[in-house]
Amino acid sequence: MTSTPHPVGAPDPAPGASLNAARRTRELTRTAGGPAVDVLVVGLGATGAGVALDAAARGLSVAAIDAHDLAFGTSRWSSKLIHGGLRYLASAQLDVAHESAVERGVLMERTAPHLVRAQPFVLPLHPLVSRGQAALAWAGFRAGDGLRLAARTARATLPAPRRLSAVETRHLAPALRATGLRGGLLSWDGRLTDDARLVTAVARTAAAHGARILTRVRALELTGSGARIRDELTGEEGEIRARAVVNASGVWAGGLVDGIRVRPSRGTHLVLRADRLGPLPAGLHIPVPGETNRFVLVLPQGDGRVYVGLTDEPVDGDIPDVPEAPETDIGFLLDVLGSALDVPVHRDDVVGAFAGLRPLLDTTPDGASGAAPRTADISRRHAVLTSSEGVTTIVGGKLTTYRRMAEDAVDAAVAARGLGAGPSPTTTLPLVGAAAPQRLAALPAAPHLIRRYGTEAPLVEALGAQDPRLAEPVLDGHPVTRAELVWAVRHEGALDTADLLDRRTRIGLVPEDRAAADRAARDALGELVG
Repeated sequence: MTSTPHPVGAPDPAPGASLNAARRTRELTRTAGGPAVDVLVVGLGATGAGVALDAAARGLSVAAIDAHDLAFGTSRWSSKLIHGGLRYLASAQLDVAHESAVERGVLMERTAPHLVRAQPFVLPLHPLVSRGQAALAWAGFRAGDGLRLAARTARATLPAPRRLSAVETRHLAPALRATGLRGGLLSWDGRLTDDARLVTAVARTAAAHGARILTRVRALELTGSGARIRDELTGEEGEIRARAVVNASGVWAGGLVDGIRVRPSRGTHLVLRADRLGPLPAGLHIPVPGETNRFVLVLPQGDGRVYVGLTDEPVDGDIPDVPEAPETDIGFLLDVLGSALDVPVHRDDVVGAFAGLRPLLDTTPDGASGAAPRTADISRRHAVLTSSEGVTTIVGGKLTTYRRMAEDAVDAAVAARGLGAGPSPTTTLPLVGAAAPQRLAALPAAPHLIRRYGTEAPLVEALGAQDPRLAEPVLDGHPVTRAELVWAVRHEGALDTADLLDRRTRIGLVPEDRAAADRAARDALGELVG
């Protein structure tokens, strides 16, 4: 495809926020072997991109590198939820629960209202859910609403939980089995349009504040004063010098800094076609039989797909670049679905599956005997650790609290290396595309584009107005257009088909759809050659 002129009357992309191949080449040339930056960040998942933004917003010079792409690791394999911390109340992690609720409010009301919105969930009270379990769940939902209040998140942002009759429950979730259904519990939480899109928005916002966002740059060795690196596109090696180094490489953190022990936990999701379950106005919390406080989530995506997840299983051995979803996890999730749904879901109905590895901090003492704790029981608190060489490592935590994790990591790096920087401004710093809901609703663009691009949606849509071919969907039955692929190449740093199909869009979660969209992705990437 050929480049199209900038549409007349269309808004400009956020100044300085466009990531593309030319900018990467220019900034990598300036950084490798060049003057020291204030902060070098290794890893461009949610936390690493957040560190880059936090440091750059404080006026520090920043280079952020990743061996692969934005959101290549754990950050793209989540349930796409911004949790309010309810699950942590059950294990008495009150500080973690409150922190989650606060960060959820920050995202929903200030920094990313275009990407995060309220999602209703129904917990069906079927025969396998005892009245005692139902009472416990209701108390939890009420406590979760208390967390919302303590975090000062408006009621208009997150409605109150309430009890449902059996008729109301079936109306919100027609796929549920009617036999023995005595009602349900309705609750609300934050839901991301797409976790990888959040990472992209954070990275582009960091770039707008001057951070150099460098994908396909692998850290071969870290020290307190920089890194030996390799450009994965050319094979050339070099050095980036820095006054402070932050290791935000998630489950791979221990491979770069001695003494960091991460205990990965696998979370698997299934991908189903939405028509298999029928209309789902709300998501579902399906209690896991035999468990007191564990649920499987059914998550309608609005793009013709439904996610079902997730598991929490320990992973031993080498860490793969892309984890695989084992058949045992798939069978477990299908069994839980079968306990509550009237619609049978078979293995052949699973059109895709994905698994992510949570970077949980291993706090088991060396030489400790006895069985290790279940990964589901390991705290989701994050930890900031400084090595003897002065490298700051951030591990643990979760997607919801990426901003707070980044702030704590930058605070530690600034203190350890004596950098001059003020406090973090990111609680009130809007991400690229963010605006008040009223302004978003008034934008002249399709609603699905506004949910993905916010205030930049009219510019994405205008590409299709200039060239009708770009207004066409990439494949039948999926809302992503060819214009979105071109936008990703020009402004979001996409360098190959995997970037386009697996991260800037999520078409690749279904292998059949990925194959069908490959030609469109290659056409969009033709701009790189041009």
